[in-house]
Amino acid sequence: MNEQQSPKRTVKEESHRNHRAFGLGLFLIALLIFSLFIVRFGYIAIFKDVKNHNLKAAAQRMYTNTQIITAKRGTIFDANGNAIAQDTSKYTVVAVLSHTMKEPDGKPLYVKDKEHTAQVLAKYLKVKPKQIKKTLNTKGAFQVQFGPAGSNLSVATMEKIKAEKLSGISFIKTPAREYPEGQFASQLIGLAVPKTSHGTTKLVGQLGLEATKNKLLSGKNGLKKSINDVYGTQMADSTSQGRPVQNGANITTTLDNSLQHDLETLVGKVYGSAKPAGLTAVIMEAKTGKILAATQRPNYKSNAPAWTNALVQDTYEPGSTMKMLTLAAAIDSGHFNPNATYNSGVWNIGGGRVTDWVTSGWGSISYKEAFYRSSNVVFAHIEQNMGSSTWMTYLKRFGMLKKVGVYGMGGEQAGYTNFKGTLEQTNTAFGQGITVNVMEMMQAFSAIANHGKMVKPYWIQKVVDPKSGKVLKRVKPQTVGHPIKASTAKQVLKYMQGVIYNKVGTGSAYKVDGYRITGKTGTAQIGGASGYETGSTAYIYSFAGFAPAKDPKYIIYITMKKPTKVNGSAEQTIASITTPLIKDLLEKEKLKTAKEQGLVKLPNLVGMTTAAAQKGMTNKGLIPVVLGSGEKVQAQSLAAGNQVTLHNRVFLLTGGQVKMPDLTGWSQADVSRLAQVLGLKLESSGGGFVNKQNLKKDSVVKPGQTLRVTYQDRGSVTAKK
Repeated sequence: MNEQQSPKRTVKEESHRNHRAFGLGLFLIALLIFSLFIVRFGYIAIFKDVKNHNLKAAAQRMYTNTQIITAKRGTIFDANGNAIAQDTSKYTVVAVLSHTMKEPDGKPLYVKDKEHTAQVLAKYLKVKPKQIKKTLNTKGAFQVQFGPAGSNLSVATMEKIKAEKLSGISFIKTPAREYPEGQFASQLIGLAVPKTSHGTTKLVGQLGLEATKNKLLSGKNGLKKSINDVYGTQMADSTSQGRPVQNGANITTTLDNSLQHDLETLVGKVYGSAKPAGLTAVIMEAKTGKILAATQRPNYKSNAPAWTNALVQDTYEPGSTMKMLTLAAAIDSGHFNPNATYNSGVWNIGGGRVTDWVTSGWGSISYKEAFYRSSNVVFAHIEQNMGSSTWMTYLKRFGMLKKVGVYGMGGEQAGYTNFKGTLEQTNTAFGQGITVNVMEMMQAFSAIANHGKMVKPYWIQKVVDPKSGKVLKRVKPQTVGHPIKASTAKQVLKYMQGVIYNKVGTGSAYKVDGYRITGKTGTAQIGGASGYETGSTAYIYSFAGFAPAKDPKYIIYITMKKPTKVNGSAEQTIASITTPLIKDLLEKEKLKTAKEQGLVKLPNLVGMTTAAAQKGMTNKGLIPVVLGSGEKVQAQSLAAGNQVTLHNRVFLLTGGQVKMPDLTGWSQADVSRLAQVLGLKLESSGGGFVNKQNLKKDSVVKPGQTLRVTYQDRGSVTAKK
């Protein structure tokens, strides 16, 4: 019996041993896996890395808030401190239609009353209520916009709509560029428009100074980083990191506010009446090259817009204004005899012929008279007398055929000539067969007006860091050559007077009552691929005037291409621009001393009683503006010793509560200074003088508030002192 039971126990024991072995194996496997987990988690804990992914960096990214701080684009100023290009914001109206949009208390965040909303929006968007209601009834839309009518709204319009408290109406804000002076050297200043890239919208220059100095004006966006908790709140032990914002640089031009506006008005009038294909106008200081005013038509604001700066990007054959340079070259090289004679009309030369604008000529006349009459034939003779190599030498001395390189004017196209063959070389002496740009001519003219010293035109005064006030670049007058002797320049100026005042001169239309000027007219054929254009007005008419005659201080140069509706002669049409401007410049030039110019030296007003300071300023012909409720002057807007023009505003800070003055009729420069003094944010629209203001007269002013003003033309506003 016992022997029979023994195998059973053996099987049972073996089975038990197998179970123990299996359990032990399972335990060891579990222990191994657990150990691997411990090792892996330990590795992750120590090295913060999973499959080459840094967990620490990932966690930081998850809880790091990154904020882009948009740089403010630099402001462009005229010479008088008025902003002619500045940042602003535009708004787009958005209407939410989905009834799911409600506040926690159930108040609707969608358009509830479509009829009323359409009627109100129609007032501001200049669209019929019917059209707006149609958009508001768009089926299945979460929200809608109203196309061009509901876009690019000003701050003032946006706030007016917001004040109506329409449910479901909100706004999308986008950066925009404002040009408060309107038609003010538009092509020179240019245009900046918003561009969106990688979710960020910024202003980008497309034309003019805005484009050529886009990087300088744009600045650099800042970056702010902070570590937040799961609720988005910055953690107490977290410090903000990133990089500071670098706002764009401010640029001050040389453009005179009053003169530029006058030029724009006169040029605009001629462009509208004569309807030429093109028109350019520049006024420059003869001694320095400083451009006081410049414009063109068409510009990018015209009905048929132009997208080039005609002063440097367009080239043309100048015609008879080139004769000034030819005459100067002949005199300077000893090849001009004013009393020599020749047969005018037609001269066969180089396998072709040169003709005068009166093809029958004036018979046998002197070289001097030929200059007054603007004879092409005599200048063909002069070029032959000099020789083509001598003439080309002087062309290069005068800076022809190469770029001028005016700072802030990009895309320049230099003039050109083949200068091959006797006929073509001769033609260049009277401004045909050679192309130039306007700035080349202005630079060359300066040598004649400035005793033989040629100066480079410039229209940018300085570039300034807006934060530190440091001048990053200052443009100064630059002498670029001495192409002719001073005695030569004097003789050329004398002969140029004959163009205006001799009975046979071509420039009698350009006389200015009470003043003596000098100048040269020009009429050039317009070249093309198939030869010169034909037609009664297929010419570029021009005039270069220097004033005053003996020692010119100003150069004014006008070109008019292919006028179609000239009332009278082309000379009379151009003179309608030049005469009033020259007269105004020379009348101001009469005022030699500071007293005659209406300048007042500002005394120290700090510490004086408000009443005494006001009386003192009024007696000096200035306009005191008291800011504050204090009894004594604590600070003044302009430091003592500065010279101020009569009828200028001087701000007197007295401490205490500051109330907003009535700004009606104030200039943009005065408003800008007021905003700086009071620490206000300034937003503006329109051009000219203040017509409306959002901060009412006598309302209490606090730093940081936004002052919004609307400007209108001079004649629409009555100034308040």
